This record gives sequence, C-alpha cells and structure tokens, in this order.
Amino acid sequence: MSTAALITLCRYGGSQVRRRALLTSRLLQDDKRVVFIYHSSTSDRRASRFDVEGGGRQTTWDSFGIWDNRIDEPILLPPSIKYGKPIPNVSLSNVGCTTQIGQRKENEDRFRVGVLTENVLYFAVYDGHGGPAAADFCDKHMAKYIVQCLSQEENLEKVLTKAFCEIDKEFARHVHLSANVSILTSGTTATVALLRDGIELVVASVGDSRAILCRKGKPERLTEDHTPERKDERERIKKCGGFVAWNSLGQPHVNGRLAMTRSIGDLALKSVGVIAEPETKRIKVQHGDDAFLVLTTDGINFIMNSQEICDHISQCHDPIEAAQLITEQALQYGTEDNTTLIVVPFGAWGKHKNSDICFSFSRSFVSSGRWA
Repeated sequence: MSTAALITLCRYGGSQVRRRALLTSRLLQDDKRVVFIYHSSTSDRRASRFDVEGGGRQTTWDSFGIWDNRIDEPILLPPSIKYGKPIPNVSLSNVGCTTQIGQRKENEDRFRVGVLTENVLYFAVYDGHGGPAAADFCDKHMAKYIVQCLSQEENLEKVLTKAFCEIDKEFARHVHLSANVSILTSGTTATVALLRDGIELVVASVGDSRAILCRKGKPERLTEDHTPERKDERERIKKCGGFVAWNSLGQPHVNGRLAMTRSIGDLALKSVGVIAEPETKRIKVQHGDDAFLVLTTDGINFIMNSQEICDHISQCHDPIEAAQLITEQALQYGTEDNTTLIVVPFGAWGKHKNSDICFSFSRSFVSSGRWA
C-alpha cells in the first residue's frame, strides 16, 4: 500500500491525534507484562484504527483481505505512513508467556515483557544457574538500563550491548556489597528482543537461550549459542588463560565449571574470558511472511529443534495456547530442566501451517514412560 493511500485513509477515517504527549514511567508487577507505559493526552495514537469506507467500521490488519489470522489487531498509523505499508500493532495481551519448573527443585528461569517507550516493546528470557540471583537481578533491572541507554542512543544494537555490559557491572557491585556469599557463583543467560514501531526487531543474547523467527513457516535463528563448542568462543577462553574440559557425557565446560562462554554474572570466570557482551542481530519484520517471534530457554531448545517449535506453535489458535503447549510438549519429551517461553505474534499469524509436523519415534518411544 502506498504512503498516499495510507494518508488518505488516515484523513477520512482516523481519529485526530494531538502532538502533545506525556512520557511517564512506572514499574508494574502484575503478570510481569508492563514495565514502562506511554500515556497520551488523547487516545493512544499507536493503537488508532481507521475506517476504510467511512461507515464507522474499524479497520484492522485482517480487513485488508490478506488472510484470516484470527488475531484482531489495529493498524499502527505513524509507522504505516512512514514505511508506506500497513503495520499491525503488537498487543501485549496477545503475547504468550509461560514458565514451568520441570524436574528441578527450583525454577531459576525468569521472563519479562513490557512497553519501554511509546514505540519500543521489550521481551526477555533469563535462564539462571548457580542460584536465581543473577536472573532475578536482570529481570528486575534490565528494562531500566535499556531505557537509560535509549535516551542517549538511537541504534538499538548499541543500546542493548551497552545495557548488557552495564547490568553485568552493576550485578558485580551488588554481589560485592552483599553478605550472601552464595551468589558469587550465580550467573544467567539473557536473550532480549526490542521491537520498535512494530517493524524494527533487534535481538541481543548471551548464553544458550534462543530467539527464533518463524518466516513463511520456517525457523530463522536470530541467536547463536555461546558454548565452548564454538571455535571462536573457545579460542577467546584460552587466550584469556582459561581452559575447556569435557565431562563424561562429552559436554565442554569452561574451566570444567560452566557450559557457556558468555553470561551475566559468573564473576569468578570473568578473568578467563567469560564475557557479558552480547551478539546482536537486527531485522525488518515482514508482517506478510513473519508469523511470530519465540524466545526459549534451554529446557525447551535442547529437546525440541527449531522446526518442531515452529510447527507446533503454528497449529495453535493463539500465542497463549502455543506457549503452554510447547512447555508441556517439552516435558512430555523428557526435559528435566526449567522451561520458559515467550511467543510474540506478527502479521502472518495463522497464515503458514505445516501439516507435516516432525515426529521422532525413538524419542516418543522413550518419553512414553512404558519403556524408560
């Protein structure tokens, strides 16, 4: 759709939006959903809908006749005009989030979704180890550091990189001031996604939690695991004076202790090359092809491959159902770890369904419990 056509639609069907707006910030704990909220002096311009025919009927993404994706979302007017095509709003009420303890004694996973500014959404998963202290710290404070960086920097990749490094330093100060010596060994993965204007998606990650984009029914990995199996990561560890040792299962660990080469926390291993600087990736969301973004911890992605995750989510009616299904499926497949998942729907939700879902006979045979 051309920019001129969008402007015409806005002129005849859109509600008038004032320029003045008030940006306030407050932390809400209910359902872990909203971190910062943008208040406008009129109705929220980013949730404005317009009427194509001028008859009082609200126009949504589905009204353009592309497909029935079963999620009724309004069109974001300013970004749609800016990019010259309709961009659907991503409502946090439609985002699916779930976490389960699995077979562990404690759930060290954390997740958070929220609105940071008027046009930036925030999604994050943290998988703690050595206790939940580092994951709790990131869960509570990461959004604050991102917002501070956003006020100084436009580039979202630089924003996330700086926020990760700053919160790692702040956690170190917190540990040194704490009387609780047990948190010295605490660390966490971090996979954080920012969505600006409903179209610019930037992901930053340390550790082995993952971000996957489902495009045309196929998974596109937006993160790479930071493990000693990667040659570049292993070489950095050795260059810094550390070493990699393999356990009896053939799994490599930094100094025989940590299964990842980047994390927030793990203070004792900072001197041997375990860093908090994330790898980042920026993409432009193609709402005609992209069905959803999914963030997972390793309790899921170590037992289900990316295509399986995409296929199962694509069969679900909505992201909330999908999040619950994936965690239950991972448990059925035999995961013993904590499982945490965030599913963020995009414009192609419900468009691409793969009827040929991957099936592993051997895994199903074992996880059935009859022969395990």
